[in-house]
Amino acid sequence: MNEDPDVASRRIARESIDRDDPTGWFEHLYAAAAEGAAVVPWDRGTAHQLLTDWVNESKPDGTDKTALVVGAGTGWDAELVADRGYDTTAFDISPTAIATAHRNHPDSRAHYIVADLLAPPTDWHRAFDLVVEIYTVQALPIHLQPNAIKQVTDLVGPGGTLLVIAAARPDDQPDDEIQGPPWPLTRATIRSFTAPDLHLIQLDRAPSPTDPTILRWRAEYLRD
Repeated sequence: MNEDPDVASRRIARESIDRDDPTGWFEHLYAAAAEGAAVVPWDRGTAHQLLTDWVNESKPDGTDKTALVVGAGTGWDAELVADRGYDTTAFDISPTAIATAHRNHPDSRAHYIVADLLAPPTDWHRAFDLVVEIYTVQALPIHLQPNAIKQVTDLVGPGGTLLVIAAARPDDQPDDEIQGPPWPLTRATIRSFTAPDLHLIQLDRAPSPTDPTILRWRAEYLRD
């Protein structure tokens, strides 16, 4: 396998988008990775460092609370959330990703299921005390991001917390300059996760733990 993982993921994404299937590339990528023909660039084999930092700083107590991990991938972020005591659901549009999560974590307390962020189950509406979104919205073409953001925010229950981690880009960078995936989020896009009753309470922009030349957002929101 000689193709750079980022190049491979962009190629697979572009082929899917050209077929008018902008979310289908996730399954194609995970399936290729399962066969050893590709590497999932964001699959770190551990929870995201910015999520780990947030957990260590906030020390959330998930007792008698529910959590939802958006775009679960192979499960590492969901396992960290479940370890905090949350009744954790983690979903991905890719059946191969979910199957891999089950294999990686056979004794997990998290519930791994296949679902589509753009058409989530209706009983998830405002149902969760904690929603964790890492890199899913930025993996979608820019024209799909507003709908994806609305779907994410609609998952947060009353009094609930939303944590968003994403690559950052300048507000003045034209959309057509972005050759995704990913399609990093501007400050304005990060702020658009708010609603009249969902408030941005903390926003940090810091170098990526794995590549200091890349900036990441870590945003925390709280619903009334």
